[in-house]
Amino acid sequence: MVAPLSPPRLLPSGDSAITVEFSRQIDDEANRRVLALDRLLTQEPIAGVCETIPTYRSLLVHYDPTQIDFAALGQKLLELARRPVPASENARVWRIPVAYGGEYGIDLEEVAKTLNTTPDDIVARHVAGEYRVAMIGFTPGWSYLSGLHEFLHMSRRKDPRLLTPAGTVSIGGVQTGVQCIAGPSGWHLLGCTPVRTYQLHRDPIFLLEPGDRVRFYPIDVKTYAEQERAVEGGEIVAELIAA
Repeated sequence: MVAPLSPPRLLPSGDSAITVEFSRQIDDEANRRVLALDRLLTQEPIAGVCETIPTYRSLLVHYDPTQIDFAALGQKLLELARRPVPASENARVWRIPVAYGGEYGIDLEEVAKTLNTTPDDIVARHVAGEYRVAMIGFTPGWSYLSGLHEFLHMSRRKDPRLLTPAGTVSIGGVQTGVQCIAGPSGWHLLGCTPVRTYQLHRDPIFLLEPGDRVRFYPIDVKTYAEQERAVEGGEIVAELIAA
């Protein structure tokens, strides 16, 4: 018999949104429940719900208060959240190329030194993992990935950079991630990918979705330049190996 799931917390977020909080920490199980509830709201729409935004540990649900109130919506959300989470996910799996080190990953050598190993070992450990897209946020297409090997867990930088390159692949805390557009970051830069997880005039605009799986593989500088030109021409150089 399956044990009943603990109910999430319902938090008012202004006068037209509810945060459904499953945990107060970064937690894969909580994230699975977040994404399961998000899928249920797509499959079984609730009148008045306008938009949902999944995060690592909570789901933000925007609603029209002229159609449904906080109490009624909260009750419906709790009912859906109590449903069993599927044991397996039919996730898409992507292979994403990365140029590691040098000008593409300016923190790689420092990370290796801090962890008392070599840059090649850091790259080998990073590409050995299969990661799960837990959420998209911060800036368009910024993909937060869970599943980073414990050996690579590192505190974020004490001196965040105001600008890091588009396509940066980095680690911070217990996570790794793909940064789509240039922006600030306090994470450690291991490499860079020509893949753009967000392109406004491309179909699809967002390449990765929460729940997708990601595997990285290393490429050299020449391949990076070739693939970058292809991406500028509208190609998707990431490889979809399972759908």
